[in-house]
Amino acid sequence: MHARRSDVAGGPAPVSDTAGDPAPEPHRLPRVTSFRTRRSTLSAGQQETWDRRWPELGMQARDDDSKPVVNLDTTAWFGRSAPVVLEIGSGTGTSTLAMAMAEPDVDVVAVEVYRKGLAQLLSAIDRAGVTNIRLVRGDGVDVLEHMFGSESLTGVRVFFPDPWPKARHHKRRLLQPATVALIADRLRPGGILHAATDHAGYAEHIAEVGDAEPLLRRVTQDTDGLPISLQRPVTKYEQKALAGPDVTELIWEKRA
Repeated sequence: MHARRSDVAGGPAPVSDTAGDPAPEPHRLPRVTSFRTRRSTLSAGQQETWDRRWPELGMQARDDDSKPVVNLDTTAWFGRSAPVVLEIGSGTGTSTLAMAMAEPDVDVVAVEVYRKGLAQLLSAIDRAGVTNIRLVRGDGVDVLEHMFGSESLTGVRVFFPDPWPKARHHKRRLLQPATVALIADRLRPGGILHAATDHAGYAEHIAEVGDAEPLLRRVTQDTDGLPISLQRPVTKYEQKALAGPDVTELIWEKRA
């Protein structure tokens, strides 16, 4: 089942804040602020693949001293110069793998919090022999802030982020004005922000925030000349929920 994911991707599992916590300052970017180690058990096969492939294909967003990795050299990491797409919250990687396989000329950096999800994606990459995916375990905003510079990304994908449905928790949603502004800065002119959600209230919120960002303009899946594919595969989660909530696709292009 395609489980709903945390809004900020990568690193140890976040500890939920209490409802009485004060709201962050308006300019603050939502992020994981406290952690506990999640000792998720990998299968023997997943552990073997992790030990063999993670040093090549994966990295932590922060080093052992909790200092962020800065200015990621994707050309060196992938061994080529190609358009780069950042996926925040890749989960078990169903969409990540399918979309990367459909676009072998695009390099994908998948960011996720949970090691178990990364291990599942890593095993799938190994089985399929895919060469254009790299994995980062860490906070998605951390990755945007420190690992990528202005106009360095061709696309950013955020699929099924946690909607934080209770009103008092809306401040924890990832796609707030400050984060969308950061994404817009990291996109090159013509680059794409592609979000998907099955939560109607969050869809309205994302639409308002994206439409208000002056560097972005709304486009559709039928728009010609876009630099990356917008054809997201239907996940097992969606297949089970076909009679339930509709999925809203929200797409913006960075203005030239």
